[in-house]
Amino acid sequence: MCNLWISLLIHFWEVIMLNEAKTAEMAQRSLTRLLPRLELEFHEQLATPAWQMFCTRLAAHFDDLFRVLLALYGQQYDFFYHLERILALAAQSWLERPQDLKTLDATREANPTWFQSEKMLGGVCYVDLFAGDLVALRAKIPYFQELGLTYLHLMPLFNAPAGDSDGGYAVSDYRQVDARLGVMDDLRQLATELRQAGMSLVLDFIFNHTSDEHRWAQQALAGDPEHQEYYFIFPDRSMPDAYERTLREIFPDKHPGSFSYRPAINHWVWTTFNVFQWDLNYQNPMVFREMAAEMLFLANIGTEVLRLDALAFTWKQLGTDCENLPQAHQLVQAFNALLRIAAPSLLFKSEAIVHPDEVAKYISPQECQLSYNPLLMALLWNSLATREVRLLSRSMSHRFKISPECAWVNYVRCHDDIGWTFDDGDANALGIHGYDHRRFLNAFYTGRFLQSFASGLPFQENPRTGDARISGSLASLAGLERALRLQDEHEIELAVRRICLLHSIILSIGGIPLLYLGDEVGWLNDYHYRSDPAKTTDSRWVHRPSIDWAKLARRHDPATIEGRIYGQISHLIALRKEHPGFGGNQMDVINIGNDHVFAYLRTHADQRILVLANFTEHEQAIKANELRLYGLSYQFTELISGQPLQLHSAELRLEPYQVMWLAV
Repeated sequence: MCNLWISLLIHFWEVIMLNEAKTAEMAQRSLTRLLPRLELEFHEQLATPAWQMFCTRLAAHFDDLFRVLLALYGQQYDFFYHLERILALAAQSWLERPQDLKTLDATREANPTWFQSEKMLGGVCYVDLFAGDLVALRAKIPYFQELGLTYLHLMPLFNAPAGDSDGGYAVSDYRQVDARLGVMDDLRQLATELRQAGMSLVLDFIFNHTSDEHRWAQQALAGDPEHQEYYFIFPDRSMPDAYERTLREIFPDKHPGSFSYRPAINHWVWTTFNVFQWDLNYQNPMVFREMAAEMLFLANIGTEVLRLDALAFTWKQLGTDCENLPQAHQLVQAFNALLRIAAPSLLFKSEAIVHPDEVAKYISPQECQLSYNPLLMALLWNSLATREVRLLSRSMSHRFKISPECAWVNYVRCHDDIGWTFDDGDANALGIHGYDHRRFLNAFYTGRFLQSFASGLPFQENPRTGDARISGSLASLAGLERALRLQDEHEIELAVRRICLLHSIILSIGGIPLLYLGDEVGWLNDYHYRSDPAKTTDSRWVHRPSIDWAKLARRHDPATIEGRIYGQISHLIALRKEHPGFGGNQMDVINIGNDHVFAYLRTHADQRILVLANFTEHEQAIKANELRLYGLSYQFTELISGQPLQLHSAELRLEPYQVMWLAV
């Protein structure tokens, strides 16, 4: 054994002296030396088909895993020990993986872009707010099927601190469900029943930080030096001050700075988001190993997609802003490579609310196959406020394009605030001053702008900079709350049209449309959060209401607001699922000579669909010649109305907030 480790150490020094061209060769040499140790550890499994499949996948993906782990941890003296333990973790996880999930792995490997289907439709909700607990949520599967969901994202449901836990994003135990929601077996059963009903379970992988109640943090607070290395803990302000010279504040209102003092240990802890969320130290390979084990556990309970929370912040380096560093990408690549070996059907979804150029860098088969599209979301709201689509069209014309093996997750609202993440270069090219325009949008959606239809609230407003983000439900931001308060039927109709317009875009533009459940019936802001001490300072709870199932039951009554909205959105969903042209991710913005109408062409499976969306409360005209410039024929079928359309006249007219889906 001693000779083996000496040879591995010699090999380690050989590797770090090699250039990139030889890394793959050295990876194979490493695997040749490490595999006998794995075989010794798992000797009882060697003759099984499961072990043979593991070895096949290990051989196929070890190079990728080795390359990124070497880049991250190659300077560690015990690098090969950690590498061996990571491989043993992958083997154990694969051998324990339920057979139905192994069958799913094979199916998904045979069709790696399954998620680009026009049949895909996502929904997201909080378990407690939507149904009460996990058992009750299983009883809601028929509703999910009625809506057409194929993808269900449950907001954080793990053990978290009582009171404020950042909506569950401060995890105290990744293997224990919040007791108010049930137990882990309930989640496992739900995953199974969803899969049987044709739905993929989506959970958050909150891997940038843990709560201060997590056992690692508790051991660090007790003075354990090993677990203090799991976090960034400093004896005085010297290093925190040095780091903060180049860091930005994320929650300046609630948590100025990025470090928190802990009197129990007389030290400072890195806490990017909240004082109770301790950032993990991924420079320590033990942290990678521990979090990889948590990830594979979630894979084996039946999770099919993991949303990577705050992935832009995961690597720290003095003198930088500690966001989107190359090592953050390498971490995701390492986790991804491990999944290809031990749970290949599981996908990653990127959550990076950063500059659009940085968002795009996380989207690839080697990192995140899926990604939220925060730019589209923000610019849809921008276009509603301005009644212009110039910035939306310009940005989507070149920022929507991603790898043909990946997909956007397109949404109008989610659990979080709205940040105005558009690129200032795109804005400047159109004569829009980014800072001033963000101030206008904040004023518009908080109702401070005189002609606004919106009822929103500021989130984390910074009085020094004037910066803020926006909270509010889709319906309230689209004007329904104000219209109902005024009892103005005309304004109600316009608000309903805005709601349906926004949904029509995410359902047709390419990728996976994601509904924040409740929006399909026009849920309004819920101001009851102000009476809850754990929530009162976080305005995002205004758009996280409890679902009133009596209200939801009105969805089938077209005489009600709920019925009007649900009926139109259900119709759009059904049309999407019937037309292959809405699959894939190819989308081309076209210029039709009208700055108030967003126009794009979808092409997939030999079908072409032209989408036209009027973002104003006024009728808009489009010259037929503008469409003919793109080789579009004179004859269409307007899918939403089901009527044929011929462009023999000089103009095509769209009613206020009307959308047309024109099959060419």
